Amino acid sequence: MTPAEENRRTDAARAKREARERALAARDALSAEERARRSTLICERAVALPELRRASSVLLFASFRTEVDTSPLLRWALERGMSVALPRVRGPRLLEALRVGDPAVDLAPGRWGIPEPRDTLPVVSPAQIDAVVVPGAAFSAGCARCGYGGGFYDAYLPTLRPTTPRIALAFDAQVAEELPCEPHDLAVDAIVTETRVIRRA
Repeated sequence: MTPAEENRRTDAARAKREARERALAARDALSAEERARRSTLICERAVALPELRRASSVLLFASFRTEVDTSPLLRWALERGMSVALPRVRGPRLLEALRVGDPAVDLAPGRWGIPEPRDTLPVVSPAQIDAVVVPGAAFSAGCARCGYGGGFYDAYLPTLRPTTPRIALAFDAQVAEELPCEPHDLAVDAIVTETRVIRRA
């Protein structure tokens, strides 16, 4: 790598880190009551998406800290009789989807305290997943996604069927007009916020 290429890479990583920090600060600034209200609106929009309504098997995520509260979406999917999987960290940049039936029993704090499925639950193959709902720190109006820096979803998403829709849940405060991205950053097909559904062109 030439010095110029190294500088561009460093600049891109710095810009992405700053965008992530701005988005997370804006999310953290929301009060608990406001996050709960907006999370309800986001989940109501999400359950109306045709990609989720026609899915029989979904990969969701259990919310952590100030993320969009996904518990209403998780309850909806289970009550609908869908096969619901949540991610478990297996190693660096390595996620595995495990099926859950009762979040109160099946989830426990995993790495970094994030709720994860217990290790004894059945593994769900990426080929079986009809739709995936992903977390993220920052997003663009063009559906670019910036995660938390671990690269877990950037490594996992390519293992899904190419037609499997990728849906992100985020507060409007996390969405910028543009977002600095690196080649390994994977876009999503749709972003659901409290006021809109943004679809990739």
